[in-house]
Amino acid sequence: MKDVQNEKDIRNVQLKKVGIKNLKWPIVAKDRTDGVQHTVAELALSVELPHDVRGTHMSRFVEIMSKHNVVSPKDLEVMLDELKEKLEAEVAHCTVVFDYFVKKPSPVTGIVSPYDVKCTFDAEKGEKFKFTMEVAVPVSTLCPCSKEISEFGAHNQRATVYIKVEMNKMIWIEDIVKIAEDSASTPVFSLLKRKDEKWITEQAYLNPRFVEDVAREAAIRLEQNEKISWYSVYVESMESIHNHNAFAYTEKGCML
Repeated sequence: MKDVQNEKDIRNVQLKKVGIKNLKWPIVAKDRTDGVQHTVAELALSVELPHDVRGTHMSRFVEIMSKHNVVSPKDLEVMLDELKEKLEAEVAHCTVVFDYFVKKPSPVTGIVSPYDVKCTFDAEKGEKFKFTMEVAVPVSTLCPCSKEISEFGAHNQRATVYIKVEMNKMIWIEDIVKIAEDSASTPVFSLLKRKDEKWITEQAYLNPRFVEDVAREAAIRLEQNEKISWYSVYVESMESIHNHNAFAYTEKGCML
């Protein structure tokens, strides 16, 4: 059969990425507590396409992925090397987005329940291997200004802390979750009893945080971690008394 994809192309336009996306796939993620965790990911896989090749072989992305379900940095590098070889590419890339469940005890009663954070692994292999991990962590914040000007109470809201890191040694997802939660007014939980709710309400009041505070607190903690070579922090607050959201962003190199 004629291989149309492998025809020569005379338009002289190199394509940086050609591939597939929105591929739902069962994966195995490394879990600090239980060793591994089975979940479902949404994948994007691509390769660089030379200027003189008309198309790539899209089916090979799925064929190769079917041999690799573990998504640690080491395993992703092996998979990208295979993509490069099978598709005769100089550069291969993948993005893996998945829900990761953290088992966390409630603050007073100690009842353990899972809650999910959204993780994104982004990996590229050319001459060198590049890997970044982003974790989106839900937290709670209480407004310092509202507390200061109110005779009683203060408004609080849910926020999400997006931390992206490049690492020189292994960093657990749970480590990033802790940094995000320690930077906020309080963590959030899936299951709480009245004693737990009381603790969270009072803890938030004693620990007010602007969205700017959360971003700066997270940056300080990330800066102190020797395993992290680069980071960015994006915090978005779903404001409870406004019809808009508030956000703050910083990254490695902004600390004086």
